[in-house]
Amino acid sequence: MSNKAVVVYSGGMDSYTVLHTALAEGKEVYALSFNYGQRHSKELDVAAAVCAKHGIPHKIVDISAINDLMAGSSLTSDIEIPEGHYAEDSMKNTVVPNRNMVLLSMAIAYAVSLEAPEVYYGAHSGDHHIYPDCRPEFVHAMNAVSKIANYEPVEIVTPFLNSSKGEILAAGLAMNLDYGNTWTCYNGREHACGKCGACNERLEAFAEQGITDPLTYEA
Repeated sequence: MSNKAVVVYSGGMDSYTVLHTALAEGKEVYALSFNYGQRHSKELDVAAAVCAKHGIPHKIVDISAINDLMAGSSLTSDIEIPEGHYAEDSMKNTVVPNRNMVLLSMAIAYAVSLEAPEVYYGAHSGDHHIYPDCRPEFVHAMNAVSKIANYEPVEIVTPFLNSSKGEILAAGLAMNLDYGNTWTCYNGREHACGKCGACNERLEAFAEQGITDPLTYEA
């Protein structure tokens, strides 16, 4: 069996850890990032820098043209990004309609073209409350479809599906990863805002591990 694996790589903490998990497992990694019109496109620059540093083949696919079909999210439309924690209903406006089904479909197609039997994807338990397409039932159903949608079955691998953000961070720290090489904030400004749901969850994870986040936050 081929040792190739496609990693859906946003440039954030979770996918950064997944990327290095695949590398640690000895996979021949092909990183795949997407520009879907997200206002925090800074994450794509971070992803590109990491892949260049490690010599990882990396594609950034511009699918922003379909933004008109995936509108209604504060991540892609002119809607103010809410502040607070993911547990708050206000965070539901950060949901991009059907995003992960779209992204995984393209990642699976890329894997088939590479003859790679696996696609790694960074869904985790902290996303289950707000994001339907990060929940186990979605991942399992999508995996079942992925195995029959082409002549070559592709396995969707989710190493942290039932892990918290803190547990993901702990796994990365055990691999001596530098999380200064990630971007989480939904606001794509020079420094992280420290107030959006993504920042809140990230800061909680670092506090849980008793260490300081290497990113700089707005005062």
